[in-house]
Amino acid sequence: MEQAVAPTQARSLPPFTKRLLQWSFAVGIIPPVALVAALATKSGYLLDYVHVICGGTWTGFDLYTGLVLSRILRSLEVPARVEVSKRLTPTTFFIIPSLAATAIVSGIYLAISLGKFNLGDPWIMAAGVVVVILTAQGFGVFLPNGLRVFLELAKTKPDVALISKLTMRNVRLAASQAVFQVIIILIMAHLAVY
Repeated sequence: MEQAVAPTQARSLPPFTKRLLQWSFAVGIIPPVALVAALATKSGYLLDYVHVICGGTWTGFDLYTGLVLSRILRSLEVPARVEVSKRLTPTTFFIIPSLAATAIVSGIYLAISLGKFNLGDPWIMAAGVVVVILTAQGFGVFLPNGLRVFLELAKTKPDVALISKLTMRNVRLAASQAVFQVIIILIMAHLAVY
């Protein structure tokens, strides 16, 4: 007697997901490669450029997401939010962590090269606290939520309410990150002048 084969719980991700992930990876590899080039050539100019462009892009993304995209997503019904999430999550999956990590690492190297990396300095300590908060949010909440969205999308019957909830959590967290990034820009402005 043959046993009935249970339907599988997993299916493949939407067809566009692979293309968006590949694009995200291809773009996301550029910042760390530029950082390695700056460090290998000992170019202060390139190091400063990498730090500013990565930090500015990361901050801009979080400001846009927290201030604009959050309003748009809140006005959509859950199925429409899920459709946005299906495209937003793979598009940003590698790019945003790459920008964040590169901005942080290049900032530390820049502070060291400028002789400003004194752990006893209250401004450096404040920058360190903000960096720890941003890193914890990014790699402790954003990235795991993105993975959970992918896992949910791969199911035969994805939980659209969960996908919507995780997406909205990340969008709200982006607003929080934008506030901390504005604070760290104020700290950097102080360090640049003094």
